[in-house]
Amino acid sequence: MALKTMPSQSEHIERLVRVPADGVTLEGALVIPSGARGIVLFAHGSGSSRHSPRNNFVARAVQAGALGTLLIDLLTEQEDATYETRFDIDLLARRLTATTEWLGKEPATQRFDIGYFGASTGAAAALKAAAALGRIIKAVVSRGGRPDLAEPVLGRVHAPTLLIVGGFDDVVIDLNRQAYARLTCAKELVIVPGATHLFEEPGTLEEVARLATEWFDRYLGSAGRGKP
Repeated sequence: MALKTMPSQSEHIERLVRVPADGVTLEGALVIPSGARGIVLFAHGSGSSRHSPRNNFVARAVQAGALGTLLIDLLTEQEDATYETRFDIDLLARRLTATTEWLGKEPATQRFDIGYFGASTGAAAALKAAAALGRIIKAVVSRGGRPDLAEPVLGRVHAPTLLIVGGFDDVVIDLNRQAYARLTCAKELVIVPGATHLFEEPGTLEEVARLATEWFDRYLGSAGRGKP
């Protein structure tokens, strides 16, 4: 039997993937630009999917920064139709952990440092999975997230964590400030002026993409220097 060769580091990869987890199959879109030195796994919020235009916008910016992306549906269509399942943070975190383990075994991605980008409830799942996986996860970014939903494990998160919140998202700002106080890792909280929860105002999503790309650039891959 022929040995499976590792892909060239200069090879561009773009394909749909299927990841087994919890007895179901999760579908995702994997993009690895040529010369990539890390990969960002996106955890979407409740009611969203890998087709989220906002997360895809951020993903394109991340790719332009020489990092791969995997946007994956952590729930099946049937599961996503149930309100309670959408807010099952333990389930979402388990699926995220399974996908992370898949990345570590897949020839195209196994050499990469891994970061998480979480939106809304996806941010809580990302932080919970990061706490469970320890130093395997190199960075976490939350966009309009609910890190408070991962409150019991926040003190165990090692990955440098960036919390991004819209300036008009008053309730979520307070929840992020409370979660920020409980994080003991390298951390930063950025409030984007003039932005509501979904960052729909002109220029605000661009600012999210810029902040996220800079954070991942700092901590992922051989060029990541861990600068404060």
